[in-house]
Amino acid sequence: MRIMASAFLAFSVLSGSAAYADPTGTFDVVGTNPDTGKQYRGTVSVARTGETYAVVWNIGGSEFIGTGLGAKFVGNRFVLGAASPDDTAISVGYVSETTFGMAMYFEQDDGHWEGAWTYGGSQTAAPEDWYPR
Repeated sequence: MRIMASAFLAFSVLSGSAAYADPTGTFDVVGTNPDTGKQYRGTVSVARTGETYAVVWNIGGSEFIGTGLGAKFVGNRFVLGAASPDDTAISVGYVSETTFGMAMYFEQDDGHWEGAWTYGGSQTAAPEDWYPR
């Protein structure tokens, strides 16, 4: 858990301060497949469901279902945990018909969310960005 918190903190500090917060809504997705290096496009919907996020991607006719936790700065600390409108980061675990994986996203100054993802058994990670619709 400390390693995850450190990774979130380091990435957040490098990416600048957030301008909008709250990762809920529908977004256009642009990402890269870690196996082929090819770019893909789709959509993702993020809803707060109690203390977690429900995340549903639609990419190339396939649906990926995820559950996320939020993170934000509180004072001088980066705090992980329950979903909140103040979140400037989201960590998501997901499943599809054939695999599972994880992803992390951080809000950028212009309001889009920049992240990286991987899937079970992979030795690579790839970028994925969410742009508000």
